[in-house]
Amino acid sequence: MKRIMLAAAISMGAVSVQAADSIRVAHVTDFTGALAPYAEQLSIGLKMGFEYATDGSMEIEGRKLELIRKDSQMDPARARSLVEEAYAEDDAHIVVGPVTSGVALATLPLAEEYERIIMPEGVADAITGSEWNRYVFRVGRNSSQDAVSNAVALGKEGVCVSTIAQDYAFGRDGVAAFKEAMEAAGGQIVHEEYLPTDATDFTSAAERLFDSLKDRDDCSEGKHIFAIWAGSSNPLGRIQDLNPQRHGIELATGGNILAALVGYSDFPGMQGAGFYYFESPDNEVNDWFVEQHFERHNAAPDFFTAQGFAQAMAISGAIREAGGSTDTEDLIEAFEGLVFQTPKGEMEIRPEDHQAMQDMYHFEIEVQERDDWFDDRTVEAGVPTLIRVIDRKEMDIPVRN
Repeated sequence: MKRIMLAAAISMGAVSVQAADSIRVAHVTDFTGALAPYAEQLSIGLKMGFEYATDGSMEIEGRKLELIRKDSQMDPARARSLVEEAYAEDDAHIVVGPVTSGVALATLPLAEEYERIIMPEGVADAITGSEWNRYVFRVGRNSSQDAVSNAVALGKEGVCVSTIAQDYAFGRDGVAAFKEAMEAAGGQIVHEEYLPTDATDFTSAAERLFDSLKDRDDCSEGKHIFAIWAGSSNPLGRIQDLNPQRHGIELATGGNILAALVGYSDFPGMQGAGFYYFESPDNEVNDWFVEQHFERHNAAPDFFTAQGFAQAMAISGAIREAGGSTDTEDLIEAFEGLVFQTPKGEMEIRPEDHQAMQDMYHFEIEVQERDDWFDDRTVEAGVPTLIRVIDRKEMDIPVRN
């Protein structure tokens, strides 16, 4: 009898300790540098997502959530140090971030070394591809999803495209995936232009892009320059200034944050496909998200805010699926194949490479005066009005690991 009572006491004690133990999520991302606006959006979205997922309690299965914020400053060495600190000193169960693809890639081996989950926020295919390990899960879209959705929106026989992208993993992976998807749709890529991430002079590159397309007679369904670019310095404006339309060339690109979409007012009628714009999805989660973001920030929720929210929903869903456990092996089993709700609707984590499969949005730019995007001004903006939702089942996203 004493043995039975002792075993019961030990069991109850173990449950009590687990209930008292917080769930520690370290958000290690680039709060300083060119992509700092993305990081702040991700942080806001992550907190709102956990609030929604827990009905405001910030508890999952009786365990308190603890969010730890660390600034990787777009520095791979610093990011590695902070991720290691999160695992070894903070005893974080999950690391989220960083958002810069090159910085994120530098941190992935640490997840394998410490046998803990990491959820990178960068876009490069290599994150869930060539540099992937079994501890890596990504809820944000990858370069292939960006590229394939744009190819679905634009690609067909007789379409010719030249690309301009930044010369690092995000740009090169994006172009490679776009080329593969465009050619599968019947279109062709005729030229690829790569520039440094901090480039500000696009004149020479624009002339090379024009030369690659202007005299072709095999582009009966259209000539496009497609840009894959992140950050404040964007080549589309300079290319537009040089009047590509005189050569019958149209511009195309994916979606972007609201601040960048202000500049899209120069491109009425431009089409592309994007990850999120707050007026595109139609579901209860997005309704709550948009309403609450306006109420708290007097501004619209943005591209990466939605991603942060989705990341929180995935984490909450996996921990619940694991019965409240944050043991790594339990979490891996729970994440693989997990179906969860987000502001974009339903997502599903593909077991093969831990990439979240998700819908994308085919849009056309319409110029509008908007007084609800930002809390302090009215702007003329290029609004990505919805043409149609591209269902995740329409996109053949390669498994690249």
